[in-house]
Amino acid sequence: MCPDCEDFARTVLLLGQLALYADTNGADLDFVEAVSPSLAASLPEPPDTTTEGS
Repeated sequence: MCPDCEDFARTVLLLGQLALYADTNGADLDFVEAVSPSLAASLPEPPDTTTEGS
């Protein structure tokens, strides 16, 4: 997997896990509100998977 693809996939996974955590009983919603915007802002551009040789 290309480095950009790995970074994108990892960030999307973290966003999904954070969303699941936010829906659990007893979740620290202050933490979710503090981390979500930064994590979303760090999301890189989707990798170009249409290029030959990728």
